[in-house]
Amino acid sequence: MRELVEQVIDASGRRSALPPGTRLRGRSVTVNVAESPLAWLAARGLVSPRQSEAGERLRVDYEMAAIAPAITMRWEARVDGGGAGSGLSPAERKVAAKRRFDAGVAAVGRGLSDILWRVICAGEGLPAAERALGWPARSGRLVLGLALDRLDDHYGLH
Repeated sequence: MRELVEQVIDASGRRSALPPGTRLRGRSVTVNVAESPLAWLAARGLVSPRQSEAGERLRVDYEMAAIAPAITMRWEARVDGGGAGSGLSPAERKVAAKRRFDAGVAAVGRGLSDILWRVICAGEGLPAAERALGWPARSGRLVLGLALDRLDDHYGLH
């Protein structure tokens, strides 16, 4: 999915949304706001394909378990067909996804799971996650890489 937005880059390098009808002055960048931070890193070769696959597995389990709080009514059609022939009810699939998610986060361990959750599950960019965690700039990518390697080991993707 693509949702492109033009953003202005100020003198300090910070991005901000371009107000509608404003003429562009200075530098700008087009950002796909629908793209996940992990997909952005993978598209630029900053994480390996295995790391990306491990992160996507965790994100899928996070979404299937419906851990995030719902902010509105769910309007999607309910399909009760068992999915991939698992024989599980929707509630059982949700519980199984929550168990897989918890096992993945536990395998990564304390200290590394913070950046993993912020970037993969919450969809925060690395700079925002670094600021929220009180880390130095540009340290998040290294720590995220270590967390994704542990997650890769947990899933046995190598």
